[in-house]
Amino acid sequence: MRHITFYLDFISPFSYLAFEKLPETLKGLSYEVRYRPVLLGALLRHHGLMGPAEVAAKREWTYRHVLWLGHQHQLPMQMPAVHPFNPLPLLRLAIACASAEDPNRYVCETLLRYVWRDGAAVEDEARMHELREKLSPAMSPDDAAVKTRLRENTDQALGAGVFGVPAFEVDGRLFWGFDSLPMLRSYLDGETWFDGPGWSEASERPSALK
Repeated sequence: MRHITFYLDFISPFSYLAFEKLPETLKGLSYEVRYRPVLLGALLRHHGLMGPAEVAAKREWTYRHVLWLGHQHQLPMQMPAVHPFNPLPLLRLAIACASAEDPNRYVCETLLRYVWRDGAAVEDEARMHELREKLSPAMSPDDAAVKTRLRENTDQALGAGVFGVPAFEVDGRLFWGFDSLPMLRSYLDGETWFDGPGWSEASERPSALK
């Protein structure tokens, strides 16, 4: 059985797309997926990166692109009424549902579809209350242990080299982005390319940038 850690943030449309397509990608394999919520904003700040929504032209393109990808892959998808939004309540809710473990697929599915299928305001108080009632978290999302767990998840992701979401870690190797799913499948199928210089030399390539 292969063990895959899926780093995700509910603010990311690419996390939603990857989540929905992952079962198809892994079809026929023996695997276990750990769904690990992390704070994308903290990853970006650590690496000195800007999110797509922080660059006006890129923001417009990203919204068009993800809706096209949803259409292309026949996945129901609508942009939330306001984006970006504060993802902390959803991240903490996911962790609160899991207690000391990672949240299960049902919890992550519920939260991702809450954001990416209805086209409604994510932070609407009535909707958030209904969401919490539906998931019945084992802990309060405001509990200090929940907040600590989210920080630990994010720190662990940084330690593993994660710089964005969605990211998949398996056997100490990272695969980033929705478009990496075919590459992930190829690795899990035992493609020998991953044992050659195409993979290993990427980290050794000299750079002329200063």
